[in-house]
Amino acid sequence: MRVLMVSDVYFPRVNGVSTSIETFRRTLAGHGVEVRLVVPRYGDEPDEPGIVRVAGRPVLGDPEDRLVGWRAMHRAVREAAADCQLIHIQTPFVAHYAGLKAARALGLPVIATYHTLFEEYLQHYARFLPAGLLRGQARALSRRQCNALDAVVVPSTAMRQRLQSYGVTVPMQVLPTGIPLAQFAVGDGPAFRRRHGIAEGRRLALFVGRVAHEKNIGFLLEALVHARRRQPDLLLVIAGEGPAMADLKRQAQALGVFDAVKFIGYLDRARALPDCYAAADVFVFASRTETQGLVLLEAMAAGLPVIALSEMGTTDILAPGRGAFSPPAEPAAFGDMLGHFMAHPAAWQHLQDEAPAYAREWSDAAMAERLAQLYRERADWQFARKNASTAAEGKSPRGAAA
Repeated sequence: MRVLMVSDVYFPRVNGVSTSIETFRRTLAGHGVEVRLVVPRYGDEPDEPGIVRVAGRPVLGDPEDRLVGWRAMHRAVREAAADCQLIHIQTPFVAHYAGLKAARALGLPVIATYHTLFEEYLQHYARFLPAGLLRGQARALSRRQCNALDAVVVPSTAMRQRLQSYGVTVPMQVLPTGIPLAQFAVGDGPAFRRRHGIAEGRRLALFVGRVAHEKNIGFLLEALVHARRRQPDLLLVIAGEGPAMADLKRQAQALGVFDAVKFIGYLDRARALPDCYAAADVFVFASRTETQGLVLLEAMAAGLPVIALSEMGTTDILAPGRGAFSPPAEPAAFGDMLGHFMAHPAAWQHLQDEAPAYAREWSDAAMAERLAQLYRERADWQFARKNASTAAEGKSPRGAAA
């Protein structure tokens, strides 16, 4: 089976959508699915088999992203989809409309993964507009886009419930991105500490993700103030880049914890990121808008216990209470738990033992198998619908009466 994935974002742009696409692209091959991609060109990326790059320009105010040409994207998608059995849309911008139009023209089933809760994100990037107006517009757009599809993949139960509240009525499948377990189980923590000048015995809490306002990293800085009262040498490492970097550095200065925070930028996922996980003692996360919380599972696969807020998509991961704790959504309570954990590591050893075993239940192979099954079900459904339509059109009134 050949599937076309269409997206407005992909590597070298590092984020959860790019990671999800690449994880499924790699693992679906083992389940009889060949994935072809149509994605933006960011610079001089080398040509790769199965990947079509479409030229674009930097997005105003966010130069990391690209806005692809409308006509060029539509043309590329239509050509790439000609010998495919299904189109899978990954983003709701130009890619959505190009994928939907090509699918309808070619008579192919079309599904989309709803990765991002836009009603929560927009208020951080259009603060001059009323938050209520932005939420209403985001919900209406999501409802229209989703109901134009044949099915929607959502990464968490909370996301499915939210879309149902919008009025989305098409079938929805909860299917999170899986974790390449082996990649995160082989990190070299001591080497990472040496590279970044971190003392071997210093207690280290880690955040990995885009350094953006919606990630609620400022909450972690406030919690750090409380945690250091129990563990004064605690270091918070923030791995990632993004538009909130300058604001967070100013906040760390104002809170008096700048010397206890290390911003290290993006890390190469093949080696540097596993090393970073291996160097940490605990993973911390406070986003309230995550659709899944993939980094929580990466951390657990690396053997890291997790302290995180249970909000939106992270609830599916955190609810069983295996390898993780969810403090109240207050900086003081979060920080007290973090400080207690750091000051008494032996008392929390069971979390470290549970984390890798729990992560195995979310493996990339298991999730790819489920997605391949969904593809085949939608393709069979489309085939049956076509046959029924053809049969109905072939019946004349006279033939029917006879």
